[in-house]
Amino acid sequence: MKRILLFAILSLCLTACGGGEEYKLRSADGRTVVTLSLNAERQLRYRISRDGKPVLESSRLGLKLEDRDLGSDLYGLTASVATQVAEDYTLHQGKQRKVAYRTNQRIFQVENADEQKLEIVLRVSADGVAIRYRVPGDRRYKVREELTSFDFASDSRAWLQPAAVAQTGFANTNPSYEEYYRMDIPVGEASPSEAGWVFPALFHTAGGWALVTEAGMDGSYHGSRLQPDAPGGEYRIGYPMAPEKVTGGALMAQGELPLESPWRIIAIGDLPTIAQSTLVTDLADPAVAAMPWVKPGLASWSWALLKDDSVNYETQKRFIDYAADMGWPYTLVDVNWDQNIGYDRIAELADYAARKHVRLLLWYNSSGDWNKTEFTPKSALLTREQRRAEFARLQKMGIAGIKVDFFPGDGQSVIAYYRDILEDAADFELLVNFHGTTLPRGLHRTFPNLMTMESVRGFEFITFEQENADSAPKHMAMLPFTRNVFGPMDFTPTVFSEIPGIERHTSNGLELALPVLFLSGLQNIAETGEGMAQVPGYVRDYLGDIPVAWDESRLLAGYPGKFAVVARRSGDTWHIAGINGEDKDRELQLDLSFIGPRVGELITDGKTPRQFARSEVETGSAVAVTIQERSGFIMKFPAADLAQN
Repeated sequence: MKRILLFAILSLCLTACGGGEEYKLRSADGRTVVTLSLNAERQLRYRISRDGKPVLESSRLGLKLEDRDLGSDLYGLTASVATQVAEDYTLHQGKQRKVAYRTNQRIFQVENADEQKLEIVLRVSADGVAIRYRVPGDRRYKVREELTSFDFASDSRAWLQPAAVAQTGFANTNPSYEEYYRMDIPVGEASPSEAGWVFPALFHTAGGWALVTEAGMDGSYHGSRLQPDAPGGEYRIGYPMAPEKVTGGALMAQGELPLESPWRIIAIGDLPTIAQSTLVTDLADPAVAAMPWVKPGLASWSWALLKDDSVNYETQKRFIDYAADMGWPYTLVDVNWDQNIGYDRIAELADYAARKHVRLLLWYNSSGDWNKTEFTPKSALLTREQRRAEFARLQKMGIAGIKVDFFPGDGQSVIAYYRDILEDAADFELLVNFHGTTLPRGLHRTFPNLMTMESVRGFEFITFEQENADSAPKHMAMLPFTRNVFGPMDFTPTVFSEIPGIERHTSNGLELALPVLFLSGLQNIAETGEGMAQVPGYVRDYLGDIPVAWDESRLLAGYPGKFAVVARRSGDTWHIAGINGEDKDRELQLDLSFIGPRVGELITDGKTPRQFARSEVETGSAVAVTIQERSGFIMKFPAADLAQN
């Protein structure tokens, strides 16, 4: 009774003494401002503006655990002084090799009537805002509800991907982030799926563009999304569905206090700022080890066009020869290799590949009994003992890495399973590619051996149904602004041949642009050796020398779902890649003066969309480019000394 009376008195005092005090934190350039306060209902609220215009209106913060409510009836809001966080780090792959993260930070604290505390860590940087929760203590916890919301003004627009309902789709393998984005829809429009909307979620507001996602997953928290309904444009954190867990594993976040949640991230700015943001890796845990043996690169891959029947000894030998001819370091051997080829003959293939300076990547089924898939090897990675025995065998055979498929969703036990696989694979110097999967969420910084994750409606879907081929150009033009902003994406790009039973709606110029436009530590190229032999030698030469780790990246032009043009630098060589997803030509004036005076090459479509044309191009402040409908191009500007040779 005394405690309740004390808080009643404190409540009156706060109200009488100016309760509802607001705290602010600004980015170093002063453009982005976050305001945090306790409202009259004693709920934590925050809002965000950029250049004085609203990005988020008053939105909610808070957590509810099984044994405590840290979202309502809160008291005693305090704030630390603002400090700067500075961190420099290096990535093995992606849009920017060396990153200098600079952000301003304040830590806030509130408590409920039982004196149970909640900390909110707030960071504001030039490219956005990040928020995470901390709950001190020393007892077990389980998250019941997270109250975080993102309230967008009613005149904002949204680009959102529905979450697939768990246990639907092929062999009950959903969800796997493989739906189409709904483009330019009103905020507040309900998801067509009861599972909600996935991250990253893109919005256009009066204060600029905002891309919402999460990072900093240590295996103790579930993966989150947005709830299906957003009344008044207020989107709330959503949760994995009940089946999204490994057998016998946890669904929601649980463990021993102290609790530290993932970061809730809102990248903010114009489209170049969004596309160039490194917030997800900035906020991920540092690398567990340096892993100097990690080598990103391109791979040949038979399954994309030739499917299951291609996974045999002779075909894989041809694809090893193909990779060697192209100068690519890897060949990916897909499903059922253990049955169709066997471990002993895979070891022979690995030896054959090694003599040609190529290494093998092998497919695995992650699944236990959580879906109906039958592809093998299956259930070989479920326990640490199984994994380490399998990985030791692969290492002895000289295998470079693994592709692991068919995960059950976003439950806490699944997020932990990803990390367990990566940790054990690293011990045996194995690269990892996750398919049928969730988002990377910065894990490729923490585990440099994580080369890529699918988490996209990629090329294989085009081979399945005509409607996917029909939608491909706009879909491809959407991805540089959403899915691929924050992590490697195994779209498996680039086909110049015709696709059996499918009418392709992308030109050869567009297909050529994709391995530069899309970011992935492993680029598994879909075209076959026979198809590649039919294109001009200068195209093969270009594809044989594409980096997958870039020193610098810039968005030069674009709009979500319409077109995208990016510039990427490796060393002193610049690559420019552009695609047009629309059914009409687009004329552009590109400012390439940042490269300096150089002469390079331009490769685009010839007289038909199935041909190529090459010409000379010079840098400048207004380089004219016409991208035909559903087409694309590449430019390459070598280092000045190389260009003269």
